[in-house]
Amino acid sequence: MAFERLAIFCVCPALIWLAFAPTVTAQELSVNFGDDGSLTVRTVQLFVLLTLLSLAPGIAIMVTCFPFMVTVLSILRQAVGVQQAPPNMMIVSLALFLTYFVMEPVFRQAWEEGVQPLLEGSVEVEAALPVIFDPFRSFMELRVDADTLESMTNAAPEGVVSDDGTVPVSVLIPSFLLSEIQRGFEVGFLIFLPFLVIDLVVAAVLMSMGMMMVPPAVIALPFKLAFFVIADGWSLLAGAMVRSYG
Repeated sequence: MAFERLAIFCVCPALIWLAFAPTVTAQELSVNFGDDGSLTVRTVQLFVLLTLLSLAPGIAIMVTCFPFMVTVLSILRQAVGVQQAPPNMMIVSLALFLTYFVMEPVFRQAWEEGVQPLLEGSVEVEAALPVIFDPFRSFMELRVDADTLESMTNAAPEGVVSDDGTVPVSVLIPSFLLSEIQRGFEVGFLIFLPFLVIDLVVAAVLMSMGMMMVPPAVIALPFKLAFFVIADGWSLLAGAMVRSYG
């Protein structure tokens, strides 16, 4: 069961990237630069292929809740006042696992409805890719901000927006990203407030004692850490972020 969940988490984002790759036309993927092409043509083709492969993780992250998670956790670190604790690798790792926790039903639906029939050979790649992407589309449409979506739709070039009411991917994904980042900053503002109060209290006490040369941030840091630990801040914050997708 654990291996199956890990496979869902790894394979589904990769197939989402394949949905945007115009060169995928068959279930068997092969790389052939031709026999008669010049060295320059093959170099350009290899460069384009490596560029697409390097963009695959970014495209997979764009359609999940990872932008919201990593934004909130980064703002939390700034609010506490520690620059390297926890380190960036730990912040990103925690955001990834929280993303997996939230997105597991979406991954499972994409796996059962699209990936598994594709691996069994019952459907073709062209028919399976839209089915795989549909759960992610539904997830983004539920989370996207209406004003942001309308603004991006109005800014889209003529001919991009379809007439059947379906939001194109080129408009939906950036609107979803902007909505998640905006929501992350809204949560970050609420996180900053209690730590800002601690900073103001410490600064006022130091000024009343005449200790104006002592940096308030140095004195306030232990109090902010103690407040966050006593309040069980990590569990509260992680639970609140996960429940916001319920």
